[in-house]
Amino acid sequence: MAGDRVKVIGLMSGTSADGVDAALVEIESKAGRPALRLVAWDTLAFPAGLRERILAVASGGTSEDVCHLDAYLGELFAEAARRVAQRAGVGLGDVDLIGSHGQTIHHLPAPRQEGAHAVRSSLQIGEPAVIAERTGVTAIADFRPRDLAAGGEGAPLTPIVHFALLAHPDRGRVILNLGGIANVTVLPAGADTSSVTGFDTGPGNVLLDEFVRATGLSALGYDEDGRLAAAGQVQPDLLQDLLKDPFVRRAPPKSTGREIFGPAFVERFRAQLRAAGLGDLDGLATLAAFTVDAVVQNLRDFVFPKTEVHEVVVTGGGASNTFLMHRLAESLPECLVIPSDALGVPGRALEAMAFAWLAYLTATGQPGNLPAVTGARGARVLGCIVPGKGFRGILAP
Repeated sequence: MAGDRVKVIGLMSGTSADGVDAALVEIESKAGRPALRLVAWDTLAFPAGLRERILAVASGGTSEDVCHLDAYLGELFAEAARRVAQRAGVGLGDVDLIGSHGQTIHHLPAPRQEGAHAVRSSLQIGEPAVIAERTGVTAIADFRPRDLAAGGEGAPLTPIVHFALLAHPDRGRVILNLGGIANVTVLPAGADTSSVTGFDTGPGNVLLDEFVRATGLSALGYDEDGRLAAAGQVQPDLLQDLLKDPFVRRAPPKSTGREIFGPAFVERFRAQLRAAGLGDLDGLATLAAFTVDAVVQNLRDFVFPKTEVHEVVVTGGGASNTFLMHRLAESLPECLVIPSDALGVPGRALEAMAFAWLAYLTATGQPGNLPAVTGARGARVLGCIVPGKGFRGILAP
């Protein structure tokens, strides 16, 4: 790629499907390991009703719906890119790349046999051709399918940027992303990429948000700061039943999504609450405890026996939920539990930063997956490229 310093925009819409997080980063590759610096970040909230349309498509919409939303989301992702560039005071003509995760509609990492073919799949929409056309910037998207084609889970992909930003020479760290789905990246002290591992542990905010919306507990559609969960009582019997979930107990590599932890899961849980004569606040508190305890159970079963961990660094929207953070700290007394913001990395921007980094790796011909994380047969260069105006000067020779 031309020059030692490049500007890249990363775009991400997660399981909550409520908007696009955008981050503009500067990557300097003059000597040694490239350095990643956040210049600006922003969130573009989706218009009213769009979240419901996305979730309807994800749970069984028509091909017409998927086709239309793919292009429409491309427009919104392009708008998010323009906004974050404006916030940074940078013209789009000075942006080298855009990396877009898109919006996941379905994630099916478990192989389905079709004759001689074991088929793994994941579908993200938000057409990168629209992003490139509206911004004039080369757009790279569809990062997950190559890892799936190589026998991996296609997720999580963020550990490679967690390593770049948060690895420590003397302290073992777990980076815990409490987004819609919770996932961990394990960074042993003095780690190189070959020693990094990671996996999804189960639900993050997805069940909490779904429960709040289904019950009408808050007009916001989520539990602000965890106040509602704190007003309820965790129900131990229900919690222990939740922790028997097969995905939570499964050994990594593993990844998940709304297909397992979505509306149907919440409806089954609400039926259990009604049968037990319990209220919604107790239900929310129990689901919040499940989110944390699933993380802790996975750490104790699959991470701590192999790796000395000094710090659990929390990112994503869940880092603002005081109920989740307090329960984490109480459940992991041997570790320092801190938000990534305390280390100078804004947790709400980190996933968007990750897809900027992945786009840079693709454009420079470097693998973006970590086989020890996803279970793929090997490291692969990820994504599909839609050329922008400066395309000829972008790809590595």
